[in-house]
Amino acid sequence: MHAAVDEQATSWTFAEGEEIVPGRHAVRLLGGGTRHEAYLAWDTRLHWLVVVKLLRPAAADEGARAALRAEGDALAALAHPGLPRLFGGDPAGERPHLVLEHLDGPRLSTVIRRYRPALEQALPLALSLCAVLHYLRDEGWVHLDVKPKNVILGAPPRLIDLSIARPLDTVDAIASPLGTDAYMAPEQCDPARFGLLGPATDVWGLGVTLYETLARRRPFPEPDPSAPDLARRYPQTACTPEPLPREVPAEVAGYVLACLAPEPADRPAPDELAAGLQQVEARLPRPRLGRFRPS
Repeated sequence: MHAAVDEQATSWTFAEGEEIVPGRHAVRLLGGGTRHEAYLAWDTRLHWLVVVKLLRPAAADEGARAALRAEGDALAALAHPGLPRLFGGDPAGERPHLVLEHLDGPRLSTVIRRYRPALEQALPLALSLCAVLHYLRDEGWVHLDVKPKNVILGAPPRLIDLSIARPLDTVDAIASPLGTDAYMAPEQCDPARFGLLGPATDVWGLGVTLYETLARRRPFPEPDPSAPDLARRYPQTACTPEPLPREVPAEVAGYVLACLAPEPADRPAPDELAAGLQQVEARLPRPRLGRFRPS
C-alpha cells in the first residue's frame, strides 16, 4: 500500500511499514522543514535504518528539486567522519528524495536548551567541528549553515544539512542573503557590501555556535525594528558581540570572539582555531579515578 500522491498536500502521511520508495519502508516521521520532511526508514538492501529526506508534495517545484539535487551532489562529493553519508536517492522522481545515514544522537540545539554543556564537553565538540570545516576548506566547499540545530551529538559529532553548501568556485554568484539569520556572517547578510563568502564564513557560524554552547544565548541582540534597514534584520552587521559569561576562561572567550571578527580575513582558519583550543584542552584537569577497594 502506498500513500496517495496529492500535489496540494503539505505532508506525506506514511504509516509504519509503508513503502516510501522501493526498498525503503517508513518507521516514523522524524520532522522536517518548509520544503521537506524526514522519515526514519528501514532499508531492505542495506538491512539497516536510514533517513529518507523527501520534498513535501506541494513543494516539489523545479527550484526545490534543484536544491535537493545539489545537496545530494555535495554529500556524494564529500567524505569525512564528521559528515553524514549518502546512500542514494532520486531528486527527479515522483517522490523526490535522498537516502541518508541515520545518526543516533540529540541535536546540539536541544542539549543547549536543556542544559549548559561544560567546557570539558564544549572543547572536544569544537575540535570535531574544526576538523570538518578544515576538510571542507581543503576540498573547496563552504557549508554556509553552521548552527547548533545542524550538529548531531554522537561519536563523532556530525555537521549535517548541506542543502545550501556550495563549491568555493561558485560563491561569487551569491548576491542575496543566504543562511539562517542569527548565524550568518556579515558577508552572508549582504554579499555586495561585505565581500565574498568563503571558509571564514563557516568559521563565523562556528563562533556563534560555540558562543551559544558556552553561554546558552547568542552573541548579538535580537533584531531591532528601529535600526537601519540591514541592521534591523541582522544586528551582527552593526553590533559587537556581548561578552561571554565570566566563568568562561578568557583564553577560550578570546578564540570564540576571534571567530566573530567582522572582517573574514581577521578570523582564524579552522586548523588555527583547533591548535589553540587543543592547548586549552590539554591544560584542563583530568578526572581522578578512585581506586577499587575490596568490600
